Amino acid sequence: MNQLILCADDFAFSTEDSLVIAELLRTGKLNATSCMTVRPNWMADSAMLHDVPDTAQIGLHLVLTEEAPIHPNGFTQGGVMPGIDPLTRLAARGRLDLAEIAREVEAQFDRFETAMGRPPAFVDGHQHSHALPGIRPIVLATARRRAPQAWVRTCEDRVAALLGRPWRGKAIGSAYHSRGLRRAAEAEGLRCNRGFAGHYGFDGRFAEALPRFLDKAGTQHLVMCHPGAGKRAGDTIAAARRDEADVLRAVSVSDMAREHGLAFAA
Repeated sequence: MNQLILCADDFAFSTEDSLVIAELLRTGKLNATSCMTVRPNWMADSAMLHDVPDTAQIGLHLVLTEEAPIHPNGFTQGGVMPGIDPLTRLAARGRLDLAEIAREVEAQFDRFETAMGRPPAFVDGHQHSHALPGIRPIVLATARRRAPQAWVRTCEDRVAALLGRPWRGKAIGSAYHSRGLRRAAEAEGLRCNRGFAGHYGFDGRFAEALPRFLDKAGTQHLVMCHPGAGKRAGDTIAAARRDEADVLRAVSVSDMAREHGLAFAA
């Protein structure tokens, strides 16, 4: 049976958000979360993950956008890394200092291992920045060396699946930017998810979108979500975080998965 990985991104975005994600992991509404070790509250928040079910996969959410880096670097402005669009342009033009990127990636791996006492179960990137040119080979080489049993997130999927889910334009765009990532990961001896969904408008319609994310699922079908408390100042998707948390509390994810022919280990 195909497997469903329902992953809450942005653990440690704020302590309040971490509390919500940890609750959803403990109650079997999620079976994975991806952690922002760059955040100053990460070390304290990580203690919440020590009593989640053994079936929960705890991964590293590499952050190269919109947060303060662990190490000061030349691509920050005002102490904060650029948004995904400027970072994408810099990467496409070969204007990133890849030594600085590699140092930051290593530091975020260090913080994960210090807190959790083990390598991450999987590796991805905030706003999928891990798939960008120049950054991608650094992430894959670091994962191969430091977490060889981990899998790496790719947004690649079959065209028919992409077209059959919400926000198809965004899904196709993410798949395009991830093109070749699975093949490159496999060349490094790493695995990737097979099937990816989770794009929608952060518009209060998560309850409608969630079952559609499970349509035309892949064999290791990854669905990203962003539940939380929605209390951090400046959070552009704060209301959506609260809505997603409420929806997940109310539904039986295992039943929904079963209806779509998916096994949900939680």
